[in-house]
Amino acid sequence: MSTQDLVPSPVGPVDVEQAEAALVERYPRLVRIAYLVLPPTMGRNRRVLTAHALVQRALPRRRVPGPAVPEPRRAEDAVDPGYAYVRGEVLRQALVAGLPLRRLAVPRRAQLPPLLPQVWGLRLFPRAGGADELALDQLLSRLSGPARAAYVLRGLERQGDAEVLRVLAAAGAPDPKAALAELAALEGEAPDLPEPAPPAPAPRGGERPERVAEQAGPGRAPAAPGPAAAPGPPLAPAAPPAGPRLSGASLLESAEFDPCTLQARPGDLLRRRQHGRAVLVGAVALLVCGALLGLPGDGWGRNGAAAPSYARNPAAEAALDPAKVKRVAAAVWPGAVRRDFSVWPARGELAGDAPLLRRALAVWARPGGAVESSATPGTPVGPPMGPPQLLFAGRVDAARVVLFHDGLRIVRYAEPVEGGAGAALDFARTDGAEGPEAAAVVVTRAAGNVRYLTAPWVTGTSVRDLLMPGKEPWTLGRDDRGVTDAVPSPALAKECARWNTLQVADGSGGRLLGDLGELLPARLLWGPPGRPVDATGREARESWSRTACQLTTVLGQGVRSVRSWRFARQTLPEGAGRAAWVCTRAETWRGTGTRVLAQFLPPDRKAPAALAARAQDAPACGVREPRVLAGALWQAPGGGWYVLAAGGPDVASVEVKGGVAARAEGPVLAAKAAAGARAELSATLEDGRRMPALR
Repeated sequence: MSTQDLVPSPVGPVDVEQAEAALVERYPRLVRIAYLVLPPTMGRNRRVLTAHALVQRALPRRRVPGPAVPEPRRAEDAVDPGYAYVRGEVLRQALVAGLPLRRLAVPRRAQLPPLLPQVWGLRLFPRAGGADELALDQLLSRLSGPARAAYVLRGLERQGDAEVLRVLAAAGAPDPKAALAELAALEGEAPDLPEPAPPAPAPRGGERPERVAEQAGPGRAPAAPGPAAAPGPPLAPAAPPAGPRLSGASLLESAEFDPCTLQARPGDLLRRRQHGRAVLVGAVALLVCGALLGLPGDGWGRNGAAAPSYARNPAAEAALDPAKVKRVAAAVWPGAVRRDFSVWPARGELAGDAPLLRRALAVWARPGGAVESSATPGTPVGPPMGPPQLLFAGRVDAARVVLFHDGLRIVRYAEPVEGGAGAALDFARTDGAEGPEAAAVVVTRAAGNVRYLTAPWVTGTSVRDLLMPGKEPWTLGRDDRGVTDAVPSPALAKECARWNTLQVADGSGGRLLGDLGELLPARLLWGPPGRPVDATGREARESWSRTACQLTTVLGQGVRSVRSWRFARQTLPEGAGRAAWVCTRAETWRGTGTRVLAQFLPPDRKAPAALAARAQDAPACGVREPRVLAGALWQAPGGGWYVLAAGGPDVASVEVKGGVAARAEGPVLAAKAAAGARAELSATLEDGRRMPALR
């Protein structure tokens, strides 16, 4: 056999319409060819569906051109060009479908289960045959894909070896000769297996060879000879000759290998039920995952880190509408009767950012689990009762910050500029805040520093260290939005090495504000109950320099103001000098939780105050009860121990009982005692009433 025999046969150009006509006319034969070439290990149901899918995908997309120079026609070239093309495509796809799948290789379309046609709930397979059909099926399962194709071409298409080689080469078989050799070797090993029918005899001189598309097959009869012969109606195939075995062509054309005449049976009903449950569980899991993917990850959604909405109320929805947020003009506060948060203008470069305001309002109403939320004690954390007032919206450090006021609370929302995680929400109570109490709000804390947003009537800001009373305050810069420069905060410090406070000027004097770890700084005062002043004077600064470190006991307690008052002076025994007694009272925004501290200041001005007594929710040192009585066990420089006690100006006498018994006229007492002695103090007021000691 020459090399020319391996070149595909020149069947001529093929139009799409011509190929479609051949496919429709010879559809049962083409499906049978695909079914026989597909590997039997695929299973009969999938082989049936795959065979139909391969034939239905065999149409060309456009006209297929023929060779430029046609070769001399051979006797076996008597094939309709449309049928030859479609058959070659079916063989090519069937050979590809029989290839094993590789782990890292991308599967080809023919190797995948067909998308169409699809059958749900049924299993389809051809009718069962006899022993001969079973033997032939076993033979085909032992052959490779190209060898099965060669067997089908020889037995079903009645082609000679030369034409089989050409068709296999055109279909993309890697080694057509090896396929024929494999087929011959297997037939030699099993001589009892049915042999394929011999090829059609060569035509005699002057006669047209019978086309393969016109040969007898399932449902067809041989065409009458002669050029004028017309195809008749389909006839039943001729009965096989009597005998113990059938020929190979008859077996290939039997109902066992006819994927167009099928039987239907139900699938595995128990497995279908299990798969249905698995699909239902998977659908629910997919819905849950989709809902989770809709939550904020690396970016902010419409409502940011807010939880899902739980109510549809017109008033609640209006309160969360950024278009209805109240904005006060900058020209309002100079003519206002009161100076409080209600006259603060809306400031910040992001005051018109509707998406940011919507996220802030949504998180305020429905803070999600990822939101870091905090509130001073006694501050309600619910949603706004109506559209709140916008105080500020802008970028500060690495965060976008929004400040709202609803008449009762200051609400701070912050989100990072980069990323979609780490939203924060802070609440602080502000009912009744006016003047100095509404002069500043903490806008951000970062790296141990704090920045304030000051009121529009604040004309200047500076920083004063309470621990350095003789040092002048230094100027604290502000931008055009009213946001101050960063200043180290004592609320975030680990040691009491300095205690920075914010001193603001508002046209009527200086105000001293201290950061106690909340949104609103506490006002620092000096003086007796009912007549306090801002702690900016020299005497106040000297006293506060020794008692400031005790402010750590009221951090984060919702403190509104802290007032310190020197209620007594006392000359110490053994000529140790003159000491002072100071009462410090921290008032809260909620009214309860008041802290009272009684402190002893020794003669050494550099020594810090010693805590003598403390009480909570006590009226002492306040407007209701401006008196106080406290005592301490003190050791003189010479080594002696004494019980010291002091009361307010209207104390007539002080008495001590217990481990030490002594009485002194006037507001102070000093009695010698042993180390570690315990005693009970009491005082008699000028009106004769008894007053216990602070505890």
